[in-house]
Amino acid sequence: MNMQPTAVIAPPAPKGIAEMQLPIVMMRDILLKTVFRKNVETAREVAEAICLPLSVTQELIDMSRGQKLLEATGTLNANSGNEMGYQLTDAGKSRALDALSQSEYFGAMPVPLEVYREQVKRQSIRNIQVTRDQLVRAMGHLVLPDSLLGHLGPAVSAGRSILMYGPPGNGKSSISNGIRDALGDNVYVPRAIEYSGQVITVYDPIVHTAVEQEPDDPTQLRRRARFDSRYVMCERPTVITGGELSLSMLDLVYNPTARTYQAPLQLKSTGGIFIIDDLGRQAEPPQAIINRWIVPLEEGKDILGLQSGEKFEVPFDTLVIFSTNFHPNEIFDQAALRRIFFKIKIDGPNQENFLKIFAMVARKKGVPLDEKALVHLLKVKYPTIDNIYANYQPVFLIDQMIAICEFEGIPYQMSPDLIDRAWANMFVKDEKIVK
Repeated sequence: MNMQPTAVIAPPAPKGIAEMQLPIVMMRDILLKTVFRKNVETAREVAEAICLPLSVTQELIDMSRGQKLLEATGTLNANSGNEMGYQLTDAGKSRALDALSQSEYFGAMPVPLEVYREQVKRQSIRNIQVTRDQLVRAMGHLVLPDSLLGHLGPAVSAGRSILMYGPPGNGKSSISNGIRDALGDNVYVPRAIEYSGQVITVYDPIVHTAVEQEPDDPTQLRRRARFDSRYVMCERPTVITGGELSLSMLDLVYNPTARTYQAPLQLKSTGGIFIIDDLGRQAEPPQAIINRWIVPLEEGKDILGLQSGEKFEVPFDTLVIFSTNFHPNEIFDQAALRRIFFKIKIDGPNQENFLKIFAMVARKKGVPLDEKALVHLLKVKYPTIDNIYANYQPVFLIDQMIAICEFEGIPYQMSPDLIDRAWANMFVKDEKIVK
C-alpha cells in the first residue's frame, strides 16, 4: 500500500535508575529473579534479559553487589567478549527465591503506568488521518459504494466509536478488517506495565504483530539507543471478538500461581482497533456490553481493579467498532446510542454491484461466466426472495457449483441446472419435520 503515515515518536530509553520511576526494591528483585531463572552472567546478557540499557543495568548490578546479593566471578572466556561475569551469592539466591514466592515475574522490567500514559498520547489512534485513497486501497478487494466510504473515512480519522449495522452477510467483518489495514503505521507496546507494585503483562504475540528490527551490532547495544526496549514495536493492534465476548474478559486477569496480572483485551488493543462482531449474540445483552464501555468511550479512560479491590485508571485509546445484524433501536436505548459517535448502515449490494462481485469471485476461482446461468439467477431465482442481494451470496453459490463439478468429475462451469442445485443449499425452507 502506498501509505506514508506520520512516524510515531518512540519512547526514549532511560538513562539511569532515577529515570525508571520504579521502586528500587522491585527493580533489584526482578534483576535477581532473572539472573536466577535465566542463568545469565554478564552485564550485557542481563541487560538483554531485563530489556534495559547496559548503563542502567550496570547500576542495578553495582547496587546488588553493594548489598552482597551479587558477586563477580572474574573475566570469562573470549566467547563472552572477556566481560566480567556475575553470580548470585547465597544471600542473593535466598532473596531471589523469596521474591519469586511473592511474584514469579522476571525478565523485562515493567514500564510505570504513568510513563506509559505519555507514550499512549504520542501514538494515539486519534492522531491518525486516513485519506479516501488509503481507505480505497485497503478495501480494494471489496465492492463498496462511494457513499459508504464517505461515511467510513471521517469515522476512522476521528478515532471514535463506530456502529455498523445491517443485514447479515454484507461484509461488516470484512470492512472492519479493511479499516485495520488502512491504519498502516506502527506503535510501541510495553511488554509489561507496573502499578502500585503490581506487574501487568501487556504484550501478547497472539494479539500483537511485532515489526522486524535490524539486528543488533555485536559490539554495541545499538537497538537499546533507538527506543526503550521494554517496548516492542508492533503494527497497530486489532482485537476481534464475537459471540464469545463476556464482560469478565474486559477485566484484569489474575494468575494466582505467578501472582501477576494479564491486561484485558481492550488494554491490549490500545492504539489500535477493538472489533465487537455479532453484537447481540453474546451471553450478556447488548445494552449491558455498551454500558461497560460508556466511561471509556466518553472519557478516554478505563477503570480496572486489583485483587485487593483497589481501582485505578488506565488509558483508553482504542477505535471501537461494534458490528450487528440487528437494528440499533431493537437492542439499545437512545442513551446508549448517543455514546456511539458514528452509526453506519451496511446494506446489501444493488444488482449492478452484485454482478461485479459475482464476476470477480468467478474469475478468482476459475469458473467461466455463462449468460444463460446469470439470466436464470437474476430473472428466476432472485425474484423468489424479492430481489434482495447479499455480499456473501456470490462466494456461496460459486463454491457450491465448484463442489458439484468436482463431485461429478466435470470441468468448472455454471449452468441454470447448477444454479438451481447451488441455490437449494443457500436457504432452508420453512416446513414442519415429522417426528
